[in-house]
Amino acid sequence: MSQDSAAPETGRKLSGRRRREVVAVMLFSGGPIFESSIPLSVFGVDRQDAGVPRYRLLVCAGEDGPLRTTGGLELSAPYGLEAISRAGTVVVPAWRSITSPPPAEALDALRRAHEEGARIVGLCTGAFVLAAAGLLDGRPATTHWMYAPTLAKRYPSVHVDPRELFVDDGDVLTSAGTAAGIDLCLHIVRTDHGTEAAGALARRLVVPPRRSGGQERYLDRSLPEEIGADPLAEVVAWALEHLHEQFDVETLAARAYMSRRTFDRRFRSLTGSAPLQWLITQRVLQAQRLLETSDYSVDEVAGRCGFRSPVALRGHFRRQLGSSPAAYRAAYRARRPQGDGAAMGDAVVPAQGSGGHGGHGHGGPGGPGAGMRRPTAGAAAGMGGEPGKPHLDALASGRASLPGQRSAP
Repeated sequence: MSQDSAAPETGRKLSGRRRREVVAVMLFSGGPIFESSIPLSVFGVDRQDAGVPRYRLLVCAGEDGPLRTTGGLELSAPYGLEAISRAGTVVVPAWRSITSPPPAEALDALRRAHEEGARIVGLCTGAFVLAAAGLLDGRPATTHWMYAPTLAKRYPSVHVDPRELFVDDGDVLTSAGTAAGIDLCLHIVRTDHGTEAAGALARRLVVPPRRSGGQERYLDRSLPEEIGADPLAEVVAWALEHLHEQFDVETLAARAYMSRRTFDRRFRSLTGSAPLQWLITQRVLQAQRLLETSDYSVDEVAGRCGFRSPVALRGHFRRQLGSSPAAYRAAYRARRPQGDGAAMGDAVVPAQGSGGHGGHGHGGPGGPGAGMRRPTAGAAAGMGGEPGKPHLDALASGRASLPGQRSAP
């Protein structure tokens, strides 16, 4: 669904002691202060004078305190896990380490809350806590793009999409990193009290009520904005435009007129990522789009994404997304109703050979494309460029054409 679509109904009733207007925020030691503060500010400040209905906030320690956060600050939560039994919504804003298991008591409290009808929300790495509790099994979810491959690998039953700003699956919601937590919290207010209330809150927070685009603008490029003035920007743009071709990092280094060693060092200093890993990620993302927006076979998808063989595609796809290409397509189709997203013209599929590729269409899970049809040249032309060519203006300006939010069908 698009951001304008209504959120899915949960179909669950709260147990007698829980109240819809009560929001519990579960904090842990080592959690970053920014993510932790988002639900506190959204749900804990009385803004009724601005037309924002009031929530009742319960800040709960997910483990014994004191809770240490960014900069060595220590927090003392006024409530423990027992207070979660009164909440209609439970928010886990972050988890301290994607490699460490959350406390068993906190996981039990989350499971119990969900069983009793509470809405469970994971912001950023809070998704790892929800996954550890088993609440994301068989569901679509997102997290910070940096940690999405780890989430998918560790919890293969979770349908991880690293491109969304947030995913609303009814009674379980997850968001991407950092500021995307604000997007999801505003979405919750919009779901509970309507567009006017969410808009009033957004004005108070001085943020847009709805952000367009998803994580893909960051994940695809994995590059800071400053690279636009760097000579490597042209090489990166060329790579994104020619993903359908078989080339390696040596080719990119040659185009930058650098030795492989110098290119690796320069690329890593600008992006924090090794060029080979970045290139593989782009090819996997393009394969993901084609699996969603076309009826090409897996072998054809491999060729159109520059992989030397379907075996190579399957290996990299599974390592990054925790699923085989065929299983990913089947799961995607199963989650999308027939007829949803009939406007396939927004998805641009690359042509092999010299035609370039279209890597920035609306083919993501939040956008059109469920029909899985082979796009036409006319559809590609609708992007404002030549058929089969990418919309490089969108890349240059930092706009992403995928929606920033996916709600369950």
